[in-house]
Amino acid sequence: MPGYDLKEAAEIVRAGASLFARGLATGTSGNVSRRLAAGQVLISPTNVSLGSLAADGLALIDAEGNHLAGAAPSKEWPLHLAMYRARPAAAAIVHLHATHSAAVSCMDGLDPQDCLPPLTAYQVMKFGRLPMTGWYRPGDPGLAPEIEALARAHPAILLANHGPLVAGTDMQDALARIEELEETAHLFLMLRGSRTRELTRSQITELEDHFGSANRAEESR
Repeated sequence: MPGYDLKEAAEIVRAGASLFARGLATGTSGNVSRRLAAGQVLISPTNVSLGSLAADGLALIDAEGNHLAGAAPSKEWPLHLAMYRARPAAAAIVHLHATHSAAVSCMDGLDPQDCLPPLTAYQVMKFGRLPMTGWYRPGDPGLAPEIEALARAHPAILLANHGPLVAGTDMQDALARIEELEETAHLFLMLRGSRTRELTRSQITELEDHFGSANRAEESR
């Protein structure tokens, strides 16, 4: 037995397989985690494709990052724990190197407080303003404090020259957010050089008043 509930693990396996099958995760890039009821975190292992995860091959860590059971965890576990600390209601986190959002993370001259313009209603509804961190090597624990500070007001963060990191109240919420972010990045790149009609401040306010603001921490569980 791996030392954790295989039913909990199956959700991560399904998410990884879906992301890989649709080309949102390639090679051994990307990682997915789920926060368990006891505050422990089940996370995909290091150097394993999200398309070939096994329920008995994940990693279990505690809230301090101590390895409790299973395989060696993804090197990005400090980022997951930082986001969980900042967002008490978050139950799932996804980090990818998806092509279009990773391309945006490599662009110069973007506003690091909001690096994608408000193009669509679902962008505003799913993740809102998108901040970008400074550059850190993959797995650098020095990025965790910046993630924790940004995540208090943002469910989605872009890592410079790297890719997106998002949290959700459950796995489906996290997947929907990162998929919408990738599609918005795709639109942004497609529209470069064209005149665009961005959402106005009043239109954004209308969406936030009706659907709630994505740029806040969800209610605590």
